[in-house]
Amino acid sequence: MTDASTNPLLAPRTLPFQLPPYADIRPDHYLPAFEQAFTEHLAEVANITRVRSMPTFENTMVSLEESGRLLNDVARTFYTVSSADATDEIQAIEETLAPLMAAHQDAIQLDGALYWRVKTLHDQLDVLELDAEQRYLVERRFREMTHAGAALDDAAKERLTALNTRLSTLTTTFEKNLLADTNDLAVVFHDAAELDGLTAGELSAAAQAATDRGLDGSFVVTLTLFTGHPYLSSLTRRDARKRIIDASRSRGIRGNQNDNRAVLLEIVRLRAERAALLGYESHAAYVTSDETAGSPGAVHDLLRRLAGPAARNAAREQAALQAIVDAEPEPFPLEAHDWAFYTEKVRAAEYDLDRAALRPWFEAERVLQDGVFHAAHALYGVSFRERTDLIAYHPDARVFEVRNEDGSELGLFVLDLYTRDTKRGGAWMNSIVEQSRLRGTAPVVVNNLNVSKPAAGQPTLLTLDEVTTLFHEFGHALHGLFATVTYPHFAGTAVFRDFVEFPSQVNEMWIYWPEVLDHYARHIETGEPLPADVVEKLRASETFNQGFATSEYLAASWLDQAWHSLSAADASAQIDVAAFEASALADIGLDAPAVPTRYSSTYFAHVFSGGYSAGYYSYIWSEVLDADTVEWFRENGGLTRANGERFRERLLGVGGSKNPLEAYRDFRGRDADIQPLLERRGLTD
Repeated sequence: MTDASTNPLLAPRTLPFQLPPYADIRPDHYLPAFEQAFTEHLAEVANITRVRSMPTFENTMVSLEESGRLLNDVARTFYTVSSADATDEIQAIEETLAPLMAAHQDAIQLDGALYWRVKTLHDQLDVLELDAEQRYLVERRFREMTHAGAALDDAAKERLTALNTRLSTLTTTFEKNLLADTNDLAVVFHDAAELDGLTAGELSAAAQAATDRGLDGSFVVTLTLFTGHPYLSSLTRRDARKRIIDASRSRGIRGNQNDNRAVLLEIVRLRAERAALLGYESHAAYVTSDETAGSPGAVHDLLRRLAGPAARNAAREQAALQAIVDAEPEPFPLEAHDWAFYTEKVRAAEYDLDRAALRPWFEAERVLQDGVFHAAHALYGVSFRERTDLIAYHPDARVFEVRNEDGSELGLFVLDLYTRDTKRGGAWMNSIVEQSRLRGTAPVVVNNLNVSKPAAGQPTLLTLDEVTTLFHEFGHALHGLFATVTYPHFAGTAVFRDFVEFPSQVNEMWIYWPEVLDHYARHIETGEPLPADVVEKLRASETFNQGFATSEYLAASWLDQAWHSLSAADASAQIDVAAFEASALADIGLDAPAVPTRYSSTYFAHVFSGGYSAGYYSYIWSEVLDADTVEWFRENGGLTRANGERFRERLLGVGGSKNPLEAYRDFRGRDADIQPLLERRGLTD
């Protein structure tokens, strides 16, 4: 029997803010801890359902919120590691765990006796004396359990559990295959000349990546999660650019052990079957029914409204790029791997701006301390102090203590900046510990990025896109830190999926805000600020290349909708993945060969192994709110403590304890206007 004396995951936490004792945790501790946590959670729920007295808020809702604490702690500890440092051993544990976790979640969500108690309270809402958060907790628990299938008969529940279990295994397999194929397809160059155009720091990072793989003397370009790659904008050799994008686009379709086509088709089929079982026409209908969008139709209307102008803008951009190519001694038809490179030439010609040359002004530590942290301090009064005495889950993960303006403790922020073979692609935020007044816990949140790590002694210089990602993910972190709720069900970023990107997108506005930009954008050698004329050129070029950027994003969003709008019958038919993609993209007019989708299906982790299935539209959906919020800040004086307090109190601070659109109206004074988004993306013509 595993116990606290031998398993640190089962012992009371003694570190500040209940940070898990990662230094003491071994992989073999996880599964025994999960097993005990499952048992405890089931016993806690059984104690709720065996109560003979009629349901009350205290004996049902409060008890339910207090249950599963050990499982929550163990799960958040483990899944932080499984996404950021997925060694072979950790991956094996996750594969074993996936069906167990799915079955356990169903055992709780589909519990008929528990559902009866929650429904009874829901039926009595108008006569119960509850505050706003308590009332919303009953509403959401009832809605979520109903949505999960708690009202189904036993036979349907049995089939539903089987579907959920199988899907959990498939999504884990999808992510494992993608990580393996991404690592396998990292592009090896043997001569630095092949990488002409990269900076000394970028070459250093490529050399270090090669050394890490036992390829001393070579250079390795690791792949990003999305189709493109930052190096495509500066590599002068077409063959090098083509090798990178071809490798990126071939992930999961090579017919090897990492091929994801059969996996994703089964995911699509089972999701469609599950939706039908639950009474919905499609998985997209099922998902959006419990989001702010309400229906796939609303999503499709927005995507189609934006796709036409975006495609036209992209066509004009392509013509401008082709004109430059045609003027060269040996012209050629522009292809996808050429777009970023010639875009920078157009940017240089039209705006006299070379974004690649800006990296010396974006040293990572300065961007973090004097940009990201500085903006948060100016807006919200919070301060950050690194805690080198606290050990996170990996040596590269740094821990910062966060305090409010009055000096009171707020929580911990963990930053894991660098890429590695054991880290999944992309960037994300997650919580290790959630804030809850009921449980007496403060938040511990994590930001993960995938910045190439330079050789020892070399500075980390960020691209402007990486600066944007850092500000973006920190917006999620602020949401997780500021949410102040009683019940853990509403903690942190526990809001509707198509609202969760809103706070992160809002935080991007401070990148170019004068008093922020001037503070962090300082030359690594001279300390000089980014020249004023360059700043103006950056602002002037904000809508530049938005045809491409919007098109590649909308294409991926539409693919997500196309897969998940299939009925159970249609999803069960024989489907060729490539042909399906081509047909879907042609349907919305986003099938230009030079503008590939941001993610093709076989490496679309957001929707086939993440939590964004039928929900990738959330980014543009949230951007409507974001663009409108930026207008509000501009109209009301910008980076001020008063504005920060209003945004923190009325929106970030409520977490999931209030309908998010109600929270937005409380902050903005009205519903969002789409016009600022159209203007931002150059879609008004």
